[in-house]
Amino acid sequence: MMFKALFKMRPICGLHCPLNSLFNKRLHNTSSNSAQKKRIRSTVYYLSSLGVLTVGLSYAAVPLYKMFCQAFSYGGTLNHNIEDSKVETMKPNRNREIKVHFTADTSSSMQWSFKPLQNEIRVAPGETALAFYTAKNPLDKAITGISTYNVVPFEAGQYFNKIQCFCFEEQQLNPNEEVDMPVFFFIDPEYTTDPKMENIDDITLSYTFFEAKQGVDLSNIFKH
Repeated sequence: MMFKALFKMRPICGLHCPLNSLFNKRLHNTSSNSAQKKRIRSTVYYLSSLGVLTVGLSYAAVPLYKMFCQAFSYGGTLNHNIEDSKVETMKPNRNREIKVHFTADTSSSMQWSFKPLQNEIRVAPGETALAFYTAKNPLDKAITGISTYNVVPFEAGQYFNKIQCFCFEEQQLNPNEEVDMPVFFFIDPEYTTDPKMENIDDITLSYTFFEAKQGVDLSNIFKH
């Protein structure tokens, strides 16, 4: 009988009853909080995935850059297949001199001191030239670095041939060690016959060093 009485009393609180409004408000807040928590979780997952992707891309950046350079002759070509006879028989074009500028940079995580030993040199197309960069590890622990390079203007990259250089190869420097690294190169004689190169007498060779992370074996990636 008591339950029947209570049941009969329920309609006293109608559609616009304050208790109903309070209940609906709490239900709405609960739903909003749940949706907000889902959005926060989604944002956290997204940022975490983005962080992992960024780290992965940082490891892959150097080999991907190398493949891009090889595919499109971008940034100059490190040619391991240059025949000695070709280099020996090249005739420098003394009527045309190219000024090659050298610049150096390091990534934000690389703590080496890295710079060119010369700001610029003049070289004729078909003439071999030797330049040097120097790197120093100022820390009390060994650091392994790896470098990429770039040649500008980009159109000149296909004519810039490096016989020997330190790009795309791991370089380990012990604590407080300093080394000089050579770049042996030449500008292809065909540079002078390309109409696009007619008014380009300045080329910039730029290197950037990155720290090679421990446990990431890049040696096989850089093999031809």
